[in-house]
Amino acid sequence: MTDQIVIRGARTHNLKNIDVDIPHGKLTVVSGVSGSGKSSLAFDTVYAEGQRRYVESLSAYARQFLERIEKPDVDLIDGLAPAIAIKQKNSTRNPRSTVATATEIYDYMRLLWARCGTVHCIVCNGVVRRDSVDEIAAAILALGDGTRLHALFPIKPTQRPELAAESAPEEPAKPARAKKTARKSTKKIAEESPLTDELKERLSDLRKRGFNRLYQNGNIYEFSTPESLLEINFALPVFILVDRIVVSPENRARIVDAAEIGYRETGEILFEIVLRPADPDGQQEPERERLRFSAAFECKNCHRLYREPEPRLFSFNNPFGACPRCQGFGNTIDFDLDLIIPDKSKSLEDGAIDPWNRPKYRSYFTELKRAAKQHGIPMDVPWWDLTLDQQTFVLDGHGSFLGVHGFFHFLETKKYKLHVRVMLSKYRGYATCPECKGQRLRAEARAVRIAGKNICDAAALTIRNANDFFQSIELSPMQQEIAGSILTEARQRLHFLDEVGLDYLTLDRLASTLSGGESQRIQLATSLGSRLVGALYVLDEPSIGLHTRDTAKLIRILESLRDLGNTILVVEHDPDVIRAADHLLDLGPGAGEFGGKLLASGTVAEVEHNPDSITGRYLSNHLTIPVPTRRREPGGPKDWINLRGARANNLKGLNIDIPMGMLVAITGVSGSGKSTLVHEVLYKVIAHQLGKTEGGDPSNLYKEIKNADRLNDIVLVDQNPIGRTPRSNPVTYIKAFDAIRELFASQPEAQRRGYGAGHFSFNVPGGRCDVCEGDGTVTVEMQFLADVELPCEECGGTRYKASTLEIKYKGRNIHEVLGMTVKEALRFFTGTPKIVDKLAVLEETGLGYVRLGQSATTLSGGEAQRVKLAAHLATVRSDPKKQSRVLYILDEPTTGLHFDDVSKLLQAFRKLIDGGGSLVVIEHNLDVIKSADWVLDLGPEGGSAGGQLVAAGTPEEIAANEFSHTGYWLAKVLAARREPVNESAS
Repeated sequence: MTDQIVIRGARTHNLKNIDVDIPHGKLTVVSGVSGSGKSSLAFDTVYAEGQRRYVESLSAYARQFLERIEKPDVDLIDGLAPAIAIKQKNSTRNPRSTVATATEIYDYMRLLWARCGTVHCIVCNGVVRRDSVDEIAAAILALGDGTRLHALFPIKPTQRPELAAESAPEEPAKPARAKKTARKSTKKIAEESPLTDELKERLSDLRKRGFNRLYQNGNIYEFSTPESLLEINFALPVFILVDRIVVSPENRARIVDAAEIGYRETGEILFEIVLRPADPDGQQEPERERLRFSAAFECKNCHRLYREPEPRLFSFNNPFGACPRCQGFGNTIDFDLDLIIPDKSKSLEDGAIDPWNRPKYRSYFTELKRAAKQHGIPMDVPWWDLTLDQQTFVLDGHGSFLGVHGFFHFLETKKYKLHVRVMLSKYRGYATCPECKGQRLRAEARAVRIAGKNICDAAALTIRNANDFFQSIELSPMQQEIAGSILTEARQRLHFLDEVGLDYLTLDRLASTLSGGESQRIQLATSLGSRLVGALYVLDEPSIGLHTRDTAKLIRILESLRDLGNTILVVEHDPDVIRAADHLLDLGPGAGEFGGKLLASGTVAEVEHNPDSITGRYLSNHLTIPVPTRRREPGGPKDWINLRGARANNLKGLNIDIPMGMLVAITGVSGSGKSTLVHEVLYKVIAHQLGKTEGGDPSNLYKEIKNADRLNDIVLVDQNPIGRTPRSNPVTYIKAFDAIRELFASQPEAQRRGYGAGHFSFNVPGGRCDVCEGDGTVTVEMQFLADVELPCEECGGTRYKASTLEIKYKGRNIHEVLGMTVKEALRFFTGTPKIVDKLAVLEETGLGYVRLGQSATTLSGGEAQRVKLAAHLATVRSDPKKQSRVLYILDEPTTGLHFDDVSKLLQAFRKLIDGGGSLVVIEHNLDVIKSADWVLDLGPEGGSAGGQLVAAGTPEEIAANEFSHTGYWLAKVLAARREPVNESAS
């Protein structure tokens, strides 16, 4: 039993007392139709028991709360390894968290830049460093044999060497025109020379310690001849002559000694090259060349003192390194350029600068025209086509022309006027920090470079480019000793991120903007980088959001994690991942109460030959989703949405044409620009055209759109939760709960007690539990642990008062009805069309297994999306005219769907289109793509290499395009049309 996880009598949720064996050190995939109990087995049984056993190791204080958490309903779990769950949900909301910080790459980068970076002066861009004695000796010997030198250090009061460079040495004084000081009296010299008591004491101390010569302007003055000291002007720099050296290898020890003496006394040493005597014809002696070396960490040009870099200097989470203006966020509340120039397709002549279109400020526009003519700035070119230098000229100004920023700075001085404050408020928003330009770090951190890049430049690279950059970094032997392992760790993590198909993400991408699939693959790459051994990894559909081309990379990562000695348990629907499994568990046969049984267990080949396994029948092609025999034909020119010049993120002036009344699939590799095109441009532009203004003015996102006015509405059916409280559930979202409450209120006992429909609602006081206020749970704050949700002790989690639960319909109270699955409820409410018609659409979209009262917070993104789709299907059924000419936008609706459920989803799509709707679907699932009427394939790659239209047309036309990655894989599934099929899923 030690070589496998043994589970006996698992009954969590809908599991039917099943016995399962999961081999250790293998990749085990759990498959089955949606709602068959896959997550109940993997997460709510195996992982939950692993977590419970961990909690038991905590203190008694923590356990007094945590022991009340329900244990998995199972007889026995043995051989369980430490469990780690990686779910496809992005819960990061921290505005400081980035891809680099989430993967620990940034920690290694901070160490690398602190230990191996070259510091540059923020004033003159000179190199900042301290000179070692060995470097000094090498530099002096490089002057050539026979070079005569004076080794000097300045006379200063004794001080710490690291502060010795705070005041830069003055330039060598030119020869005096006349030595008037020799003829002046001692009293006069004392008055003009600042020979302070402190300096006298310093000179006396130096003499006692054996220094006998002073040096100034090429002249040597001996302590042994005091009268010569009268010629020294102590208002000018005075030096101690340490040694007179002739450069040769034999004199290296003397050079080193001189350097060490200078460092010990003042923290610096100067070597002045001794010139030959001036020519007898009276030419002026040239200035003496000096080589200055310092023990202080300072700029070699301007001698500005710096602190040596340390890891915290490169952290935007630490005040020591964060930009003081934006405090490490990268943006500030300032004047927003998108509000000042709302339409970047306009030229300066057409009024691109919005505030200067106001009559009161037209004089600034006149000034702009004058300045633009003088400096050759075109006034008739769209703003986004101006060069960066031309845009900078307009924004920052030049000479008497204030520029946009100068204009607003001037208005800031007039804020005491009400109308000025009102106007300024119209142009304020979150803007890129003007000090750090969005890079988050202070200037000193940005001045440290490796291979010509500071840490912000490196973080702005995509993972693929960053991987190339770190591979190209070459370290000196000393740096290799210090940071060789640091560089290896960073390279390793970048390699893992590249392998899971995230090469298009930039390292500084905010973690909160990642999709659930991206977030999960980042956690997966991080886990692989941590090199844990003997752990149990439980993953929830890691292939979500991944193009078929990149699935092979994901499989290699899972196999690498397995080969380290870990056990991998994956809930998955992707056929490629399923076929890569060492061990396959297939649950079913149906969803909800009809699922929870172990249909097949073994290798993929064994499951394929098991007649009881639905997954096996699809894998063996006994069941398939057929390719449509006929596709819808596009209409005339007016039945196309023509979008021109789409610009956002990596879209650079993209032109697309979308046919209406059809199923249109938007495809492409991860990061190719699909979500940007559909969510950021298409939806916002059409919504604005139809009068929806909540998204702001999207005029800067496109140049032109045609025929959008022919639509009646646009609906974004995304994967955001249908509600954020436990009281939100599918039956309330599709408006079926109103009819159910009315049905209960019409029962004789309810009428006798005077209960109305509102009495059966858990959203308003009356019949709901007063303690948990209808939530069914109470939250316990754990201080140092995550908050714990526990069933309400008053109502036992039923949400209602005992008196309300006494009202029954067909022997079931309201709580029991809400506990039914959709399939159960359809049979239970037979004869009540008002309820059945609404619930039927949930069944049609593959949600027959969902319980009516299931909390919205427990629904996956794909389930939430299909609940929304069901609500729109219900509207189509009740009022077809209302839904005609509506554009529906869906983002990967197949998330969490089995092959069998995808077939049901496609039928729901057909009903929406038959009702007069149009569908635009972002999708990677080849079964959906092959069933589409029209395909727009973006790419060719992700990130900066994407954002282009690779191909457009029917799936057959895409498959024939040699440049399309999607077409390559699509050709394979379309070829199956010509193969004999025994059964059909339709």
